[in-house]
Amino acid sequence: MKLGNDDYALSRVPRSRRYGFGSMLMQWLAQSGSLSQFVLGATLGVGMRFWDAFWAFTLGAVILEVVIFAIGAAGQREGLSMTMLTRFAGFGRNGSALVSLVIGISLVGWFGVQNGIFGSSMSRLAGGPPWLWCVVAGIVLTLLVMYGFTIMIWVARIAVPLFFGLVAWSVGTELSHHSLSELVNAAPTGAHISIPAAATIIAGGYMTGAITAPDMTRYNRRPWHVLLQSSCSMILSEYVVGMTGVMLGHAAGSSDVTDIVLSTSGVAGLIIVVLATMKINDWNLYGSSLGVVNFAGTVFGKRLHRGAVTVVIGVAGTVLSAVGFLDHFKDFLSLLGVAIPPIGGIIVAEYWIARRRRGVLDATRPAGRLPDRVPTWIPGSLAVWLAAFCVGEFVDWGIPALNSLITAMVLYVALAFAGLMRATGSAETETSAPSAAPPAEAEPAVS
Repeated sequence: MKLGNDDYALSRVPRSRRYGFGSMLMQWLAQSGSLSQFVLGATLGVGMRFWDAFWAFTLGAVILEVVIFAIGAAGQREGLSMTMLTRFAGFGRNGSALVSLVIGISLVGWFGVQNGIFGSSMSRLAGGPPWLWCVVAGIVLTLLVMYGFTIMIWVARIAVPLFFGLVAWSVGTELSHHSLSELVNAAPTGAHISIPAAATIIAGGYMTGAITAPDMTRYNRRPWHVLLQSSCSMILSEYVVGMTGVMLGHAAGSSDVTDIVLSTSGVAGLIIVVLATMKINDWNLYGSSLGVVNFAGTVFGKRLHRGAVTVVIGVAGTVLSAVGFLDHFKDFLSLLGVAIPPIGGIIVAEYWIARRRRGVLDATRPAGRLPDRVPTWIPGSLAVWLAAFCVGEFVDWGIPALNSLITAMVLYVALAFAGLMRATGSAETETSAPSAAPPAEAEPAVS
């Protein structure tokens, strides 16, 4: 198999290269369940009652779904990755590079979190130091992602049903030893967590994935595919996996529930750990590599090979997991919960409401090419980003993630209609020349 280079990182994905509903649904479902989501649910469980956690997950899910669909539909419509979409939807060429850097760093952090869970789990199941298992997982996943999107489709088809089947068996066995009403009505055993704080942690836990939705949805054929697939993923992630984690936290009286999830004996337990890491960390690594390719090309004028970038990022994420980045899991999610949402707010405000630069995208879309030139800087967007982050971080009322998201949208729209979202300079649009070969699945393209 030939290693992929840019995977349309700098161009529109043509209709002939898009995938069917079933294939893309598997990719979405692959993001909906992970051992870290059980840990998140259990963390809330030890600090909240069951129904308080339910409403926190509901608020977090609503925030995420609105962002996912609004941004994902834009990516599907344009056939553009998140990093390229931000060039024409609010940030300009150089601003897009900053967004790519922030997203890339956050995804490397997520890679470290997931890999850390893998290392500690495998150490308990099979022995050996956690750092060694982190290194093994990092190497395997890096090699997998080097081959690009097609191989990730096949991994999801195998990993998703096996993972959820084995986890349902393991968790069901454990919860059968407890009264359901007892777990639902159990009092929290740890420090109290408020519903707004919990909703922010939940939204922060997947907000980076919501912002980077175009990296996936550009391969979708229709907008309603994005809505239905992401909704299914959100229901499974928040209400099934997350709320099960809450009950596990009540049952164990601790957020350290990976031993319960992995209580299945022998080979089955090992398979759960491997699949849990593989099916979600490949996307963390893939999205981060696309962001770094855009950043390097914009700032340094270097056209990097995405496979080589994947290796470097994989090494960085592996090192993070080996040195214990998992210990800072909750703080990491809280920071993402206010730093990342403004990016989505600006994209949505520009692409769907202000539409100051939609005309050039509309004009070039039928030909499957990008506009010849792109704004260099849009200083107003960076100011809105900073202001929205400060609102989310320092304003005590409400839900911080939602505060920063709405602040960014309102400020951007107000400044845009006041004529203050002016571009500074323009640059030639760098593009790639993707192959015209059909996709690797025998499904006809839909126009």
